[in-house]
Amino acid sequence: MNDYRTESPPILRDFLTYHETIRGHSGATVNEYFLDLRNFLRYLKVTRNLVPRDTVLEDVPILDIDAEFLQQVTLIEIYEYLAYLSRDRVKNKQAEDTQYGLTASSRARKIASIRSFFKYLTVKAHILEENPIADLDSPKIPKTLPRYLTLEESQQLLLTVDGKNKARDYCIICLFLNCGLRISEIVGLNLSDIRPDHLRIMGKGSKERTVYLNDACVEAINDYILVRSNIAAIDKNAFFLSTRRTRMSTDAVHAMVKKTLKKAGLDAEKYSSHKLRHTAATLMLSSGVDVRTLQEVLGHENLNTTQIYTHVDNSGLRIAAASNPLANFHGKAETNHDEDKTEPS
Repeated sequence: MNDYRTESPPILRDFLTYHETIRGHSGATVNEYFLDLRNFLRYLKVTRNLVPRDTVLEDVPILDIDAEFLQQVTLIEIYEYLAYLSRDRVKNKQAEDTQYGLTASSRARKIASIRSFFKYLTVKAHILEENPIADLDSPKIPKTLPRYLTLEESQQLLLTVDGKNKARDYCIICLFLNCGLRISEIVGLNLSDIRPDHLRIMGKGSKERTVYLNDACVEAINDYILVRSNIAAIDKNAFFLSTRRTRMSTDAVHAMVKKTLKKAGLDAEKYSSHKLRHTAATLMLSSGVDVRTLQEVLGHENLNTTQIYTHVDNSGLRIAAASNPLANFHGKAETNHDEDKTEPS
């Protein structure tokens, strides 16, 4: 992971430190801010001809960026940057076939980082008198429904778990599908977070919440605890341990889930660890859990984030329509054909 503390100019480093210490954002979130803003500042230096023309964007230094440089940012430059992201930015540098142009959601995230940066400079730090991008609009993001497993596919996935780490892997997938935890919350679980009937979860923004356990999760946790008690853990507090006896990483969980999906005959390209969280949300909602309760379970800060799941399963809408007292009322008046006939004069 990049270290913003050594790779950022003071004006950017202070912003990132503010998010990490005052706003309580995770290291991963702060790093995303850093990468988004570093790319933007590099682009500005290139387009303003402040580096040699043959300089590769990834090699452009930004340690000299200061308030004077940022005061000159214009909306035109932002729109040109958006056009660059849309047409010329490489999607995935590790991919065999190079593809260009970021999705609307990726562009929106980068713009959100830029907007947050300039808001900090004007409102919080008072380094700039005016926000040059106050009127900036975000790219329109097309609404898409989250992918999720059906109940039968979820059961098949659980039945497929096997191998030397069966108890651990089954417990992880069980928590994904029953509790809708984030992968960061899974790997962040400590032994001290495990209670007889609930988990203490440290979610996004260091916000703590309680997630209650059903019988399936309690059984899966107890089975794994028996196995874990016989492991000489290096990280004694971590709940889920790797084969190296240290805390399991997000990459390791992703890989395990993908492997199990393939073994279950499910499309590992289509589904992922996060899709298991979507699955839990969808299954709970379709079983009668109201959207505000679901918001608490998932740890969503805004209800709007949760409401996307209300569009996934429309069975409730069908039931509501069928339950209307007028559902079976056929009030179409019968036509009296005799009355329609014209009497002879």
